[in-house]
Amino acid sequence: MPTSAKTSLAAILISSLLGCASVDYQAAVDSPVRTDQDRHADAARRPAGFLEFTQVKPGMQVLDVLAAAGYSSQLLALAVGPGGTVYAQNTQPRPALAERLSKHPQANLVPVVRPFEDPLPPGAPMLDLITIIQNYHDICYLPVDRAKMNRRLFAALKPGGHLVVIDHAARSGSGIGDAKSLHRIDEALVRADFLQAGFRLEAEGDFLRNPADPRDQVSYGSKIPTDKFALRFVKP
Repeated sequence: MPTSAKTSLAAILISSLLGCASVDYQAAVDSPVRTDQDRHADAARRPAGFLEFTQVKPGMQVLDVLAAAGYSSQLLALAVGPGGTVYAQNTQPRPALAERLSKHPQANLVPVVRPFEDPLPPGAPMLDLITIIQNYHDICYLPVDRAKMNRRLFAALKPGGHLVVIDHAARSGSGIGDAKSLHRIDEALVRADFLQAGFRLEAEGDFLRNPADPRDQVSYGSKIPTDKFALRFVKP
C-alpha cells in the first residue's frame, strides 16, 4: 500500500476512534483535583450536563474563551485526558487560575494570555471544540471586535468542530442592553452573531433553563437560579 494511502487510512481510523470514544463525565466532576468552591458552584452550573452537551472526548484540542479561574477549563481538561489539550484563554494573567494549577498541576491545561480577537498562541493546532461559558455578555460590553473574534474562532476549528456558548438569558429583544448592567445577554443576538460568522446551530440545551427567572435581576445577585441558554454550533 502506498505511504499516502496508509497515512490516510490511519487518519480515518484515529478520527473514527476519537468519535466513538466514551467519557465518564461524572468521573471528571468527581475528580479530587477540583476545589471546594467548584463543588459549591456545581448545583447551579450542572457540570456533568455541561460536559455532555459539549460532546468533549479524550484527545480533543479545546479552547475555553475567557476562562477566568478555570472552573470549566479544568473540567474540560479532565475530560480530554492526557492525550488532549485545553487552552484556557484570558486577556490578562489570572492569579486564581495560577493557584489552581500550582496546587494540582495539569500538563494538558495551558493558560493563555491573548486578546479576544486572536485568542490562540502561535503554533496551536486546529481545534475540535471551543467554549464560551457565562461570559459572552462580558465580551459584548468590552471594547472587542466581536465579529473579528468570531471569524477567528470559526477559522480555528476543524470542519465538524463545535463551539458551545452558555450564558445568562436577558429579556427578549434587549440585545446587549443588559450585558453590563445585569450581566445577561439576549439569546437571539448570540445566535445571530455566530450564524453571521459562518457557524450552523446544531443543538440547544435546556439543562440550565429556569422559566421562573424574570430575567430582570443581576445574574450574580439573583435570588433564584438564572435562566441560562446553551447553544452548540458546528463548523460545516
